[in-house]
Amino acid sequence: MEYAVETFSLTKIFSDWWGRDKVYAVEDLNLRIHYNEVFGLLGPNGSGKTTTLKMLLGLLHPTKGKAVVLGGDGSEPKINSRIGFMPEESYLYKYLNARETLDFYGRLFGLPAKVRKMRIEALLDMVGLKPVANRPVGTFSKGMARKIGLAQALINDPDLLILDEPTAGLDPIGTRQIKDLVLQLAKRGKTVLLCSHLLADVEDICDRIAILYGGKIQSEGRVEELLQQTDKRQITTGSISDAAIDRIKQIIRDEQTDCIVTSPMDKLETFFIRTVTAAQQRAGSAGGTVSGTQISDFLASPSDEESRRAAILDKLVSASVSHQSQTEHPATEQVVSVEHPETEPDSQLLDKLTGQSETAKPKPVVGDEKVKTKPVQTEADKQKQIAENILDQLTNDNS
Repeated sequence: MEYAVETFSLTKIFSDWWGRDKVYAVEDLNLRIHYNEVFGLLGPNGSGKTTTLKMLLGLLHPTKGKAVVLGGDGSEPKINSRIGFMPEESYLYKYLNARETLDFYGRLFGLPAKVRKMRIEALLDMVGLKPVANRPVGTFSKGMARKIGLAQALINDPDLLILDEPTAGLDPIGTRQIKDLVLQLAKRGKTVLLCSHLLADVEDICDRIAILYGGKIQSEGRVEELLQQTDKRQITTGSISDAAIDRIKQIIRDEQTDCIVTSPMDKLETFFIRTVTAAQQRAGSAGGTVSGTQISDFLASPSDEESRRAAILDKLVSASVSHQSQTEHPATEQVVSVEHPETEPDSQLLDKLTGQSETAKPKPVVGDEKVKTKPVQTEADKQKQIAENILDQLTNDNS
């Protein structure tokens, strides 16, 4: 599985009432999207973007060709459960509030109640809808509906996230927040495929893009390679004198070319966000929904989660080994210690996690019977045994 998404001569032809070929929506599409990549699918209206997404998801059957998604068919339940989809229009039940909406989608994926509750609160906080979580989604603005649409696309912790016009209807601040979230998701190992008419958004976050027209790929490649003008040079300096600029112009004229000297400009989006942020800091509060770019823990990559659990386990094991060694081998010297009442609950919790039932001591055998003795446990064996006991007890508690 070298690619997260791969298509082979994917074609979709819509026929008329008589069965005659009428429209080539997608024609001979060969697309390859790497894992852990943000890929942008661009094109004007009617170029075949949405049709392509529907074929990848198994919502439309291709006329010819094949699409492989996450190593299988996108219509298969085991593959579909690893995909998050945010459609161009958020089709939501308007009488459900935000929490109920996410709970509904969590149930569709078969998530346990505890997992649903944890993810719902984390996602509402991530997209900034926690203050309005009890409002019916039918009263949401279009921008708020897009945010709840993004949250429902992440409820199943997908490996592949497909976003169709994710920033449509959002204000500049919401747009920037969504773009930052997409970048953070990509850093956490997610693969993102998005379609957008806002080319500035695509330029900011996509690693590679493909431009569709008439159902065919007209151009494809890395964003910086496609946009870079190799026949020109750009020099950015600090504030310099007019005399220095004249000397630079003379050097350039000696090279048989000309130059234009201007001051660099910010993007309007950057200026807008900087102005509003400063106003919010002065006022001490922000109007509307609040959102950040902090990714929820359950969306973290497996390696991060495993490292976190391993660190907790090592801490418990090392503490329990020290606790047992003090119990089994009391010190002969008198030690004056200061009691810390606040650490007592931690000690009780540790005893509960690492406590083992006492085994009966072997009785001495009289006569010809041999006395069996326990093999001596090394420190490494003791740590391994304690770790296994902790995992067993935690597993039993979860079950």
